[in-house]
Amino acid sequence: MNRRLSAFLIVLLISGKITFAQKNESEKKSDPDSTGVVSSALLPSVAPLLLFDEEKEKEEKKEKKKKARKNIWFGIKTQKGYTRRDIRGQYIVEYFNYTDAERNPDPYIRDVYWYDTKDKSIKTQGFSRELGYLLHGPYERMINETVVESGMFYYGTKHKTWMLFDDKNVLQDKNHFSEGWPKESRITYYNTTSKSIEKIIPVQYSLEEGNYFHFYENQQIAVTGEYQFGEKVGLWTEYWDTKNTKAVRKREIQYQEEPYTKNFRPYIRAEWDKEGNLIYRRDN
Repeated sequence: MNRRLSAFLIVLLISGKITFAQKNESEKKSDPDSTGVVSSALLPSVAPLLLFDEEKEKEEKKEKKKKARKNIWFGIKTQKGYTRRDIRGQYIVEYFNYTDAERNPDPYIRDVYWYDTKDKSIKTQGFSRELGYLLHGPYERMINETVVESGMFYYGTKHKTWMLFDDKNVLQDKNHFSEGWPKESRITYYNTTSKSIEKIIPVQYSLEEGNYFHFYENQQIAVTGEYQFGEKVGLWTEYWDTKNTKAVRKREIQYQEEPYTKNFRPYIRAEWDKEGNLIYRRDN
C-alpha cells in the first residue's frame, strides 16, 4: 500500500510540475511585457521622407483644374460619397471623395480619416481595407446647408489648406497641412543636406498636438509619444538603438491620459534590456 501511495504521489507531483510549467508558459505568452521586441509592421522603424515639398505643390496646382471634373486627385482616381446625421434639429452633411487604392495608412500620423462602409460614417481610428476606404480629395462639412469646414485629404490625411467657418459662413480659422503634418510643426535635423531627421514635433495653433517622434542618427526610431493641447499624454516609449535590425522597447513612461489632469505624476511603467528581456515593471 505504501509503495502504491508513494508512486501515486510521485506521479501527482510530476504532473503538477508540468501543469505549473505549462501555466507559466501560457501566462508568459499572453503577457504583453514579457518581451520588449516589437513586431508590429505599422511601427515606424525609420524616419519618414519629408516633407512640405513646395515644387510638388506647384505641379499639383497646374493639374487641379484639369482633373477635378474626372474625380482625379493627386493622380488617383476617386469616388464621391456623403454622410448625413440629424442632431437636435440640425442636419449635418459631409461630402467627400475616397479611394480604393491599396495603401497602408501613414504610421506617423495620428488621425487617419476613412469611410466606414458598414456604419456609413467617417472615422479616424482602426482603418483596414476590409472595413472601408481612405478619404482622398476634397471634403466639405455642412450644417443646415451652410459650409462650416472644408479642405483636402491625401490618403486619409489632411492636406493643403483647411478652413473653418461659423454658422453664417464667416471664416474663423485657417490651417495648412502637408500629408497630415501641420505646417507649423517643428523639424530638427542631424544633417540639413541629407535631411536626416532628429525630431518631429507636431504643432497646431502654436501648441504641440499629435504624434511626436525622435530618431537616432541612423534614422531608427528612438522615442514615440503623443501631445494633446501642448501636454504629454498616454504612454511614451523609448527604444534601444539596434542599428535598424529590429525594434526593441527600452522603457515606457506613463503620462496623464487627459491633458491638464491635476495631481498626476508621470512614472516608469516598464523597462527592458537590449535583448528585450523584462527587467522592471510597476505593479498597479
